[in-house]
Amino acid sequence: MLKKLVSVIMPVYNGEDYIAEALNSIFAQSYRNFQVIVVDDGSSDYSACISQSYREVTYIYQENQGTASAMNAGLIIAVGEFIAFLDADDIWETQKLSLQVGFLEENKHVDMVVAGTQNFLDPMATLPSRITQDLTTNVQTLLILGAVLTRISIFRKVGIFNDRYLYSNDIDWFIRAREKGVCMKIMPETLLRRRLHSRNLSYHHNARTLDHLRVIKSLITRKREQNT
Repeated sequence: MLKKLVSVIMPVYNGEDYIAEALNSIFAQSYRNFQVIVVDDGSSDYSACISQSYREVTYIYQENQGTASAMNAGLIIAVGEFIAFLDADDIWETQKLSLQVGFLEENKHVDMVVAGTQNFLDPMATLPSRITQDLTTNVQTLLILGAVLTRISIFRKVGIFNDRYLYSNDIDWFIRAREKGVCMKIMPETLLRRRLHSRNLSYHHNARTLDHLRVIKSLITRKREQNT
């Protein structure tokens, strides 16, 4: 039976230190039918050279516009029935696509499946004082795009990522997906290894908190409009 195509979208901004390891984890997948799209969001380092050294990679460059814009650019040219995302500093386990595609194929009513995430600290980084050590030791089941596989049809229902949010565009999208009745299931396997380092967007705590509040405000506004 012909395996269905997965489009893997990787946004990158100055990710030369880690992107090769991230790409290698894609090409090490046991599931072999995938399209890899790297969207370079205005990098000034060697991210372009590294990405284009992989002949199987479709490489796109754009002026710096943020992660949401980069992911949307990838969605425009994605042709797979399934969509996956991987940040340029994270790593997939080799069974990630195989297990998640298999799950969605066996459960036709499910739109999106989420796996567990294991954080790990980059050897050159130190944890901010507000982050506890158990963040790197406990497996987490979080709505992190790198741990998700979706059907491409979801984006016709939910829409693309909102580029008004620098830090919270993923949270906003997951909220809108829930509002649209997207069926999401959690699987027990841990399939994403998420790197913690000083350049993580999530380290920018204050700005991220403000972005979260903007998302919540938008949600409240939509609820009020629906009730009027």
